[in-house]
Amino acid sequence: MTILQELIDERGVLLVDGAMGTELFARGLGSGGAPELWNVEHPDRVRAVHADYVAAGSDIILTNSFGGTGFRLQLHQLDDRVVELNEAAARVAHDAARDADRRVVVAGSMGPTGELLEPMGSMTPETCAAAFAEQARGLDAGGADVLWIETMSHLDEIVGAVEGARSVSDLPICVTLSYDTAGRTMMGVSGADAVHRLAELGVAAIGANCGNNLTDTEAAVAEMHAARPDVVLISKANAGMPEWHGAELRYSGSPDVMAAHAHRQRESGVQIIGACCGSSPEHLALMRRVLDREIEAPDVGYEPPPRREPPAPRERRGGRRRSGVGGPEQ
Repeated sequence: MTILQELIDERGVLLVDGAMGTELFARGLGSGGAPELWNVEHPDRVRAVHADYVAAGSDIILTNSFGGTGFRLQLHQLDDRVVELNEAAARVAHDAARDADRRVVVAGSMGPTGELLEPMGSMTPETCAAAFAEQARGLDAGGADVLWIETMSHLDEIVGAVEGARSVSDLPICVTLSYDTAGRTMMGVSGADAVHRLAELGVAAIGANCGNNLTDTEAAVAEMHAARPDVVLISKANAGMPEWHGAELRYSGSPDVMAAHAHRQRESGVQIIGACCGSSPEHLALMRRVLDREIEAPDVGYEPPPRREPPAPRERRGGRRRSGVGGPEQ
């Protein structure tokens, strides 16, 4: 039994943290800067973000390592420091979790490489797996409790990530995809496609994060649940839709909106619930109160998406499907 299942059995539903990137920008991270570098240059500021989410009631906190593969770090000339920066990310999060008055799980965030698998791009299955293996090695060494592969869009890259991670670590693995195109990922993967394929890999939990809107995320997770009700599910949606207010980009999802969303997800059978882009400790604190049934879910006038029957799993042909790029950071 994984630590996640133990805590689900104990607490019923687990709360994951919210956005990291916007919290770091508020603390001085410059546009175009590498968030992962802050794990060694400003660990106190990164730790403060984790501590705020722990104080808000999060049971799981994600490390500041979303762009921590060599492919992503190469954009900042940091690809020779992959293990160092990921180990530091896990260590900073572990320090914040250790000070909590309850068990808080440290999840090692592993985002997409941003590359295409051959022949559409130059990344091979072997280099894909090697990139995630290198990142996983650092996260494991730094004290992560689980590995959290997130914001993915194509199953081949996920398979490479899982294979790479398992080649260097025995930690449980969670996977979430980003649904933003009519209920499918950028590369056309449905909720049913994902849950059937990933359940075969034996990952600890499967779900959706980021995405175009709450409706697409909820519909994708509902499709997963209908296809495989035995799987532990994750929902970590964006806080509504991004909207321009003058020169400032804000997300439309208030804490009330996200708290109502958390209630709907719990009632639909999702065991691990959090928030992604545009969210803050304020959002998570209200979500916590609703999930604990301390307060009623806010009435935000939401119309749930129509129920869709999950499609049958596609027959897999020999070889790998081609990969796409992942979605945006938090």
